[in-house]
Amino acid sequence: MSQTPYAVAQPSQSALATNKLIRNTYTLLSMTLLFSAFTAGLSMVYNMPHPGMIITLVGYFGLLFLTSHLRNSAWGIASIFALTGFMGLTLGPIISAYITMFSNGTQLVMTAMGGTGAIFLGLSGYALTTRKDFSFMGGFIMVGVLVAFLAGIGAMIFSIPALSLAVSAMFVLLMSGFILYQTSEMIHGGETNYIMATVGLYVTIYNLFTSLLHLLGAFAGED
Repeated sequence: MSQTPYAVAQPSQSALATNKLIRNTYTLLSMTLLFSAFTAGLSMVYNMPHPGMIITLVGYFGLLFLTSHLRNSAWGIASIFALTGFMGLTLGPIISAYITMFSNGTQLVMTAMGGTGAIFLGLSGYALTTRKDFSFMGGFIMVGVLVAFLAGIGAMIFSIPALSLAVSAMFVLLMSGFILYQTSEMIHGGETNYIMATVGLYVTIYNLFTSLLHLLGAFAGED
């Protein structure tokens, strides 16, 4: 009989830990998205050029590694803001290019932003509400992202617009799946570090937005 309170308390403690993880993740995600929007705005105001694919990848993976290394310390917070701030700087020139190239560029950007928000909130809400386990999607998403990434490089090198659009469509599907997967991981204990959970969701939102913007520019852009 003495073991009953302990057995009952365990799920409650686990639920409290999960709720804290989710709360901290979404709080930090909101802050990093705002900071990223700020740095993107700065790059647009000062008309900063895009750093190019090589610098972007080196900066991204370097800061991602640093954030992962510092994820259990207070410096991990500073590192994730450095990462998301850098990604914001790379996003600003992309947004400026769409606004300049298309007469309805501002509308395209706002539509992509709204679509990204709707997809993220809808899928996150679904995973949080149903509490389904989507861990089975992890391997498929990892392979899919690798294939899409390599195809994207090929489309850029060989200038194949159709392949580039196909890659963007793939990323929309893959990032949508990753939202379900990452949220499920937080709920079921697969991810216990809110800094890394935030990084995963931020990168997902970034890729989802840029992919939607590319597709909208191709199919709804007006010269």
